[in-house]
Amino acid sequence: MTQFTAYTADTAPAAARPIFEGVQAAFGFVPNLQSYMAESPELLAGYTALWDLFSKTTLTPHEQQVVYLTSNFENECHYCMAGHTTLAKLQKMETAVIEALRAGTPLPDARLEALHRFATLVVRQRGWVADADVDAFLAAGFTRQNVLDVILGVATKVMSNYTNHIVHTPLDGFMKGNAWSKPVGVAA
Repeated sequence: MTQFTAYTADTAPAAARPIFEGVQAAFGFVPNLQSYMAESPELLAGYTALWDLFSKTTLTPHEQQVVYLTSNFENECHYCMAGHTTLAKLQKMETAVIEALRAGTPLPDARLEALHRFATLVVRQRGWVADADVDAFLAAGFTRQNVLDVILGVATKVMSNYTNHIVHTPLDGFMKGNAWSKPVGVAA
């Protein structure tokens, strides 16, 4: 198995160091994901930019976590599922919603379930979502901008989920209590 390097602020390529400073300022440390992404400062910069842009969309913080957790579930990303479970809890998202997202079951909130269903289709169908499903998402109170915002969120998670799959990113200490494995018998 190919071994990838987890970089620190002292060992990271020069182009990654300013990004590490921003990540350190935002989180108080550099998560393992970003430490591995630093091998490609361009990947790290792209991921950081998309993360920042998605946070500015008209989706609420809880809605953003629904998109992220849905993508993580569909892509079977153990690292990101644990990390975003932790972030969702810090944002005081309802426990029942978090548990449903981790289990791959319908959400107890109708609006969030519409978002969850749409994000699931975007990931599973690789963007080939039927017009009727887009219309159902809009009928649930979302906008055309939200349709495109979901794509941004999914794209952000593709970068992190795929990186974690390839480099086998270990969980950070803050997320270990939220370790996750895809439930048996649930289709992705």
